[in-house]
This record gives sequence, C-alpha cells and structure tokens, in this order.
Amino acid sequence: MTRTLYTYWRSSASYRVRIALALKGLAYEQVAINLAQGAQTSVGFTMMNPQGLIPYLIDGEIGLNQSLAIIEYLDETYPDPPLLPADPVRRARVRGVALQIACDIHPLNNLRVLKYLKGEMGQAQAAVDTWYRHWVETGFAALEELAEAATGAYLFGDAVTLADVCLVPQMWNARRLQADIALFPKLVAIDTRLNALPAVAAARPERQPDAVV
Repeated sequence: MTRTLYTYWRSSASYRVRIALALKGLAYEQVAINLAQGAQTSVGFTMMNPQGLIPYLIDGEIGLNQSLAIIEYLDETYPDPPLLPADPVRRARVRGVALQIACDIHPLNNLRVLKYLKGEMGQAQAAVDTWYRHWVETGFAALEELAEAATGAYLFGDAVTLADVCLVPQMWNARRLQADIALFPKLVAIDTRLNALPAVAAARPERQPDAVV
C-alpha cells in the first residue's frame, strides 16, 4: 500500500502525525508543502485538500486531513501499539488533553495566526511574540497541574498516548519561540523522556528531509 504524508518540517500538526506513524512502524513517503512560501494555497494542493492545511495523509486510496482525525484513523486501522486506552473514561481523558493542546493552545500560535497579527493587524514582532508566549504559557499552566498528578513516565502512565503525541510538538514549538518552559518542570521531564524514544526522535523537525536549520 502506498502511504504519503503531505507535511512541513516545522508544522506542529504534521509533527504529531509523523510521531504516530513512527510509533506504529508505518513506512510512508513525504511530500513537503512549504508553509513559509504559501505552497499550501496552490491550486494543486487545494484541489486535494480544500482547507489548504497540512498534514494531509493518503493511505492507499483514502485521503484524510486534520491531525487528530488522521491519528485516530491510524490507531483504529493499525492498532499496535494503541495510542488510546481501552477504558472509556481514560480514553476520554486522554482525548481531553490532546484537544487542550490541539484546539486551545496550538491554533492561537499557528503560523497563519501569527502572520495575520503582524501583517493585516499591523502588530510589531515584539507584540506578536508576547501574544504567542501568553497563550502557550497559559495553556501549559493547566497541563502542568495534570502532569503533577501523573503516575508514570508519560502523561497517562507508562504507555505513550495521543496526549503525549500532541505534547511533544507543542514543547518543541514553545522552545523555538522562547516561551518560558522552565515554569513547567513536569512537562519538561515528560517531554525529555518522550524524546528519548527512537520513534519520537525520528519525527523531530530538524531530522526531516525539508528541514532548514
């Protein structure tokens, strides 16, 4: 089966899907969509994905968008190792944290949002950076409380879950844009353990074919 991921090395959402694919040992080809150059708005890409966002996964004859939907599809289709617990309560809690990151933190510091603040809204770079750090640190404060209650290596015990898959890219992005992650020692410790896993390390942005470092 041919499997293709339309991705960008610095995209947090794409990073999540790369981690999930790597954890499940699924081979795939990468097609780089350069967000900095606006390639996601090209006619060729928007004909395939009208939303004009990445990641976009083609698995055989199936095309899917939105990172969490892609990861849940992968988890249901290729269930080993599972990224969501079998117990419905724990499953809901893992999803809840994943959504905190993917829906409450990440959209406010997405590239297109930051570009709009600086461009159309005429904000100085310092103001844009302050916006970014405020929302990331506000979101991380709530996650730190959850992490303090964690009993195991990761956010939900000793098995990597969807919540961890979402945490790693957001931590990488927070470091890149100089958020004060020292305020969140439990998250830093969990992120360090996750990045020690070969599959997670292989998905890191700087290791991607289109990386510019």
